[in-house]
Amino acid sequence: MKLLIACEFSGIVREAFRLRGHDAWSCDLLPTETPGQHIHDDVLKHLDDGWDMMIAHPPCTHLSVSGARYFNKKKKEQAEAIDFFMSMVDCNIPQVCIENPIGIMSTWYSKPTQIIQPWMFGHSESKATCLWLRGLPALKPTRIAEFSRYRCKCGNVFEVDLGKYGCCDVPAKPLWDNMTKSGQNKLAPSEHRAKDRSRTYPNIAKAMAEQWG
Repeated sequence: MKLLIACEFSGIVREAFRLRGHDAWSCDLLPTETPGQHIHDDVLKHLDDGWDMMIAHPPCTHLSVSGARYFNKKKKEQAEAIDFFMSMVDCNIPQVCIENPIGIMSTWYSKPTQIIQPWMFGHSESKATCLWLRGLPALKPTRIAEFSRYRCKCGNVFEVDLGKYGCCDVPAKPLWDNMTKSGQNKLAPSEHRAKDRSRTYPNIAKAMAEQWG
């Protein structure tokens, strides 16, 4: 099977499929971090190159709800991001997965087919990720990861041994490894933050290759 991994510089998803014998190519404006079959170019120039499947990671900077407070100041950038996202949607590739965090495309375009979390695939982190699928089944969780602490609505953090009602009468939520005590992501703002957050978790890439390949 010939696959395009759109907007991927890490090579993580590409290599997961190549390990299963598929002709997988990543494509991004950035060079690949992992030597292999990579197209260093604008992916829009390559959507009609005869792919059987595409897994796309369009940039989310101007689409994610985490940047909602800036939406009024970046309408032009947001419109361009929407157009790019929709180019992935409207491509002529038979099997398509488009990945993005929770953001405006859920209302502007459509609700995602499913929302997955790294902890559904054995990683001890939380990062809600939307998948819009065409011609592909929903991705099945492979292993639910364990967590060691809860975070109560009142702000207290306590060990799982106390149970989710260990603080008060309101059910507490799991506190995953990538979260601060307040529930925010630990990854502080930096010039590398967008790249670090864009890398696909290896077990999710492996599940894609096993279930869709």
